[in-house]
Amino acid sequence: MEPGAELQRTFKVLADSTRLRLLSALSEGEFAVQELTKALQLPQPKVSRHLGIMKNAGVVTDRRDGSFIRYKLVDKPPNHWAASWKTAKLALAEDPQVAADRTGLSQVLKDRATPSRSFFDSVGGDWDQLRKVLKDDLLRAKAIEQLVPRELTIADIGTGTGVLAIQLLSLNAKVIAVDRSISMLEAARDSLPTNALKRIDLRQGDASQLPIEDNSVDAAFAHMVLHYLPRPLDAVREMARITKPGGKVIIVDFISHSEEWMREELHMLWLGFDPEELKQMLNTAGLRDVNCTIQTETPDTPELPRTLIVSGIRNSTNQV
Repeated sequence: MEPGAELQRTFKVLADSTRLRLLSALSEGEFAVQELTKALQLPQPKVSRHLGIMKNAGVVTDRRDGSFIRYKLVDKPPNHWAASWKTAKLALAEDPQVAADRTGLSQVLKDRATPSRSFFDSVGGDWDQLRKVLKDDLLRAKAIEQLVPRELTIADIGTGTGVLAIQLLSLNAKVIAVDRSISMLEAARDSLPTNALKRIDLRQGDASQLPIEDNSVDAAFAHMVLHYLPRPLDAVREMARITKPGGKVIIVDFISHSEEWMREELHMLWLGFDPEELKQMLNTAGLRDVNCTIQTETPDTPELPRTLIVSGIRNSTNQV
C-alpha cells in the first residue's frame, strides 16, 4: 500500500458535497435509502451510489431489516477518520443545507413513528388480546428474575396496559410506568386492580424524553418496546440517565428476523435487533457489564422470531 493511501481515501470521501450531507445525516442515526432520499430531497440512484462509495471506504455500514436496507456510520471507522470527520462536522455545523437536511430528517423520524403511535392509540385496551400473539409471558418472568433484590424503584418503559408493571409488584417494588399513548394509560387505569394502582405511578411521556428524574430508579425495563421506537438508542440513553449508579437497565426484544407481517399487522418499526447491536447501544449509553441471554427454546409458533434479554449496569459516571 502506498504511503498515505488510507488518508487519501478519507479525503476522497469528504471531498464530495453529497457525501458530506449523507454523512451528516447518518451521524443523526440509522436510515434507509428511501428515508435519506426523502429527507435530503435527492434522487434515489444518487443516494445509493454515494452510500456504496462510503461503504467501500469503511465509514458506513448497512444491515437488512426485513425488506429494508438501513445504513449508519460504522462504530469503529478506519484510522485517520475520526479526526478528519470531526473537523468536517464542525465546519458543517452552521451550513444552511445541512440545517435544512436536519429538518427533513426530523420529519422523516416523525413519519417513521406515526403508524405505530396511531396503532397503539387506536387499540387501547384491546392490546392485551393482541399481545397474546407474542406469547411473551415466560420471557417477562425471565427478565424479572434478573432483578433479584426486592423493594426497588423500577421504571417500566412502554408499559402499555401495565402487564409488566403488575408483575413487578411481586418484588414489592415501587413502579413508575411510562407510556406515550394516553389511551393505553387509560386502559391500564381501567384494568389494573385498585390496590395495584396505589403502587404504580402511571405517567404519560415519550421513551426518548422520559418524565423521570436523573438517577432516581434502581432499574429500568423496556419489554418489547425498542422495535416500536424511531430511535432506539435515544430510549436506551434515557433509561441509563434515570437509573441510579449500580442499577440495571434491562431490554427484552426480538432477534433480527424477516417476519414482515409483524411490521404490517403490529406496526413494528424494526424487525428485531442483532445481539451485538443491542449490546453496543448499552455500551454507548454508558452501561458496563453488558450481558446478553438469547432464548434457546424454539418458539412453538413458527412465525415468531427468537427473543433475547440484554442488560447492563449503570456506571457511577455515565458517558451519554
